[in-house]
Amino acid sequence: MKPYIVIGAGILGASTAYHLTKKGAKVLLIDKKDEGEATRVAAGIISPWLSQKKNDKLYQVIKNGARYYPGLIRQLSEDGITETSYGRVGSIHLHKNEEKLDKMVKDASHRRETAPEVGDISILTSEEVAGHVPIMADRMGAVHVSGGARVNGDTFRATLVAGAKKHGAEVLKGEAEIVDQATVRVGDQTYSGEKLIVTNGAWAERLLKQVGVEFKVKSQKTQILHLELPHQDPSKWPAIMLPNNKYIVGFSNHKVFVGSSHRDNDDFDSTSSASGVYEILKTAFKFAPGLEEAQFIESRVGFRPMTPLQYPVLGPLPGQEKIIVANGLGASGITSGPFLGAELSRFILDEDTILDFKNYNIL
Repeated sequence: MKPYIVIGAGILGASTAYHLTKKGAKVLLIDKKDEGEATRVAAGIISPWLSQKKNDKLYQVIKNGARYYPGLIRQLSEDGITETSYGRVGSIHLHKNEEKLDKMVKDASHRRETAPEVGDISILTSEEVAGHVPIMADRMGAVHVSGGARVNGDTFRATLVAGAKKHGAEVLKGEAEIVDQATVRVGDQTYSGEKLIVTNGAWAERLLKQVGVEFKVKSQKTQILHLELPHQDPSKWPAIMLPNNKYIVGFSNHKVFVGSSHRDNDDFDSTSSASGVYEILKTAFKFAPGLEEAQFIESRVGFRPMTPLQYPVLGPLPGQEKIIVANGLGASGITSGPFLGAELSRFILDEDTILDFKNYNIL
């Protein structure tokens, strides 16, 4: 039996490999480990129900993504894998306008009708926000969603890879070149498979040019800071959505991830910028002055892949049906990646899927 060859070991590729191997398929997972891979940078806030984007195709993906996590955590636990970094800690979403907060509650309550995992929804005063999280100032009220969760993208990716290996996946380090629809070359070796599954995010455009396809994906350069608060336990905090698309997420071992700055990516330069650090900390210190006591660990940069339609694309390449592509997860990659990997495995093995893949065509 030839393997399914998965190119790209971010959270989407790792999930695809895991779910295929769980079903007994043979898998070769090729991991180049590009500098700036989005998954290895991301702190995932899994709370999609307050999204204001009028994009139902995207919402269906992220809603199902959030719903899928608890079951996946149970699957991994049954495999003996428990260190996932996932925590259903709730989320708070700050806003200065009381009418806007009321609308957020109304919208989330409406979405809860088809997504009961949202949990309880309430409005917090600015004083209650500061009471929930000791680093916060009492500047703004917020909406609290009890079903919100958080996960460290890099940790969870590694967890899925470990799960795939446990079920028999082979993981190969290196850069893949596509020879034909079912063959790749890595270094001096050639590998043939049942199908190729391209999940290498922002680098897919370059890869698919090798088979004559102009794949329309661009990427956003995103910078995130890792801090440490030695005398606090941030793992118990809710995930915090600040104004201006900034956020604060706490983890175990006193770690705090603060993000993020965004720029168009035109050169794949993964170097952190001083202006990005300043932009993030300026907002973070304004709303969470307690972070001024934190120790600075590092700044990381990742490239989020985005399609022109602003929602993921999934499925076979037209005319080259043995090449399956999944891309364009954007800012929702950590929320949607594990679910979409499960969906890809079902699609590839001719099982029923939750999403209608025709709504997410490649071209």
